[in-house]
Formats: sequence, C-alpha cells, structure tokens
Amino acid sequence: MFISITNSGTKLKKCENIQSPTFISYHRHFLSSHSNMSANLAKLEQHLATRSYVEGYTPSQADIIVFKAISSPPTASANPHVARWYTHIKSYAAEHDALPGSSTAGEAFIGTDSEAPAVAADAPAAAADDDDEIDLFGSDDEQEDAEAERVKAERVAAYNAKKAGKTKTIAKSVVTMDVKPWDDETDMAALEAAVRSIEQDGLLWGASKLVAIGYGIKKLQITLVVEDEKVSTDELQEKIAEFEDYVQSTDIAAMQKL
Repeated sequence: MFISITNSGTKLKKCENIQSPTFISYHRHFLSSHSNMSANLAKLEQHLATRSYVEGYTPSQADIIVFKAISSPPTASANPHVARWYTHIKSYAAEHDALPGSSTAGEAFIGTDSEAPAVAADAPAAAADDDDEIDLFGSDDEQEDAEAERVKAERVAAYNAKKAGKTKTIAKSVVTMDVKPWDDETDMAALEAAVRSIEQDGLLWGASKLVAIGYGIKKLQITLVVEDEKVSTDELQEKIAEFEDYVQSTDIAAMQKL
C-alpha cells in the first residue's frame, strides 16, 4: 500500500498491489502528466554517494520513476554515483514495470526543468537546502547500519573475552621406553644415569626397572611423561642413542594419552 504526494500537492489514491493494472496505469499517468520535470541530479548524486538505490537494498519503483525522469545518460565525470546507478537500473529495463515498491521516495528527486539550472548554478545554496531537509529513508538506513555494527562489535568482544578466559588444555602422554645395552657387561647404572641426564622442557622422567631379555642381558625399562607439543619421542630416542658406549637401541614399549 502507498500514499504519494507530488510536488504540486496532489494526493494519490491507495493501491494494494503495485503490480496491478491500477498502479501501472497511475505510474504511466504520473510520468506523462509531469513530462516537463527532470531529476535533480545534484540531490540524487549526494543521496547515491552512500547508497546503491533510491530506497532500500534492491531496485524498486522509486528507482524507476527517477530513472525515467532523466532525459539522457548522466556523465561519470560530473555525477559518478548517478552514472553508476543509471547504468545498473537500465539493465533491469525488461522488468521496470514489474519491480516492487512505491515510487514515493523517488518523487523527492524530481523537479521541474526550470529548477535544474538553478541547482547547477548555485551548488552551495542547494547543499545548504539539502542539509535542512529530513532524509527519512537515508536516516533509517544509517541507523540500521550503526545498530548492526554495534551488535557485531559486542559479539566479537564477548567471543574474545570468553576465549581469553578459557584455560588451554595441555596434551600429555605417558611413555614406556625400553633401552637395550650392548651386552651383559654394560654398566646399567651408568646407562640409566646417562638417560636421565637428558633434560628438556615438557619432559619428566619416572620410575624404571631392569628387565631380563636373555643370556644374562638386561634392558632398562623406564617411564616418562611428555607434553606432546614440546617433546618428540623420535628426537628423544636419537638423543639417547648418542650414548653409544652404553646404548645399543631403544624402543617405545607403550604410549598412552593422559
């Protein structure tokens, strides 16, 4: 439904369906009866500097009524925003009569031909007049954008606060490692001391025992706890293998996540 008031003060009838023959007939009658009018390009340029359409976020009859009031394509050098908008609305030529919305908002940008030169010749005065006007459609859009930005900022701040307050879980593993000597004459006490001499952030040595493997030879079986992000068991085995006077080989007997 719409109620429109033209520059001449004529009040229009209500129309429930913008695609009805009644509305289309009125729309054409309005354009023909105001053929001596043209779009106020200066005002339209200022309006479209921060908007894609005359009203709302999609093409509507408000765009069409202004589009048809422009006698020739605007120049990009003089009115870049109007020129961009004009080209875009022109691409909907086949759908002009079927586009939704009311033409009311568009009528604010239509004036008589005699008004156009005055606006062009006295740009500062026109700008002052525009500042005094209440842009009902533009102010709503700006308020909605500001509210959306505020809500977004609040959500981001809440997420960051929640993330900062959450304690990070440190992944750890319990490892049982077998360290085998060369023979039965290897000093196992010295072997264990060499293994435990390895110190590293995220590494904690635990209990150990000697386990017989045959022919009088015993292996060192030692338990350790490692932080997964800080300690690599492969690198740890390489360090233990460097004690070549005592160590013949190493194996991971068991590994379990804490």
